[in-house]
Amino acid sequence: MNLANKITLGRILFIPIIIVLLYLVDDIEGQAPNMGDKVSCLIATICLVFACLSDIVDGWVARREKQVTRFGKFLDPLADKLLVCSILIMLTRLAWIPAWVVIIIIGRELLVTGLRAMAADQGVVIAADKYGKIKTILQSIALVFLTLHYEWFGLNPEPIGQVLLYIALVVTVFSGVNYLKVFHVHWLEGAVASNVGEKAGASPVADKTSSKDSDAE
Repeated sequence: MNLANKITLGRILFIPIIIVLLYLVDDIEGQAPNMGDKVSCLIATICLVFACLSDIVDGWVARREKQVTRFGKFLDPLADKLLVCSILIMLTRLAWIPAWVVIIIIGRELLVTGLRAMAADQGVVIAADKYGKIKTILQSIALVFLTLHYEWFGLNPEPIGQVLLYIALVVTVFSGVNYLKVFHVHWLEGAVASNVGEKAGASPVADKTSSKDSDAE
């Protein structure tokens, strides 16, 4: 296993640590937060920051050392989805974010994953677009503020995280719709190619696209 993939695995290992730290938080509405809850959130936030930074580092290492592999292309987006979805679920448990937002975000991830799998089955690679990358960045920043949650040094991160989360939600939905449109175009092209191939008595050849970085969906 190369260095880039080891870094990605390290990001996955942060997930259970963050989950346990957030599980220890016993936030009760109407009561002042205790220091234990604040420290748990602070440590969870630090772990989250390192996990997000590792997402940048592993991509940089893979390109610099020419360590881009099929396993890495599979593992990297999986690590991102596990990290984001796990924290969203834990924040919903604490009632810090509305459940319907989490449902939409996770539903979008499942939709895109399914579409990419169906396209790949036809030999088509749907490349990550800029909206998917923007979505990933916004979600990561929003989760950092939302996980920190409590006021530190006079700064309340929670409202900032909420605003960023809703902006990320809009981009998430837009990105999902864009993936759906791209998939529909490829599906129509595949259907046309199939009909032409059948008429010509030859096997249809699926259109193929390539992507240098399909890790951000």
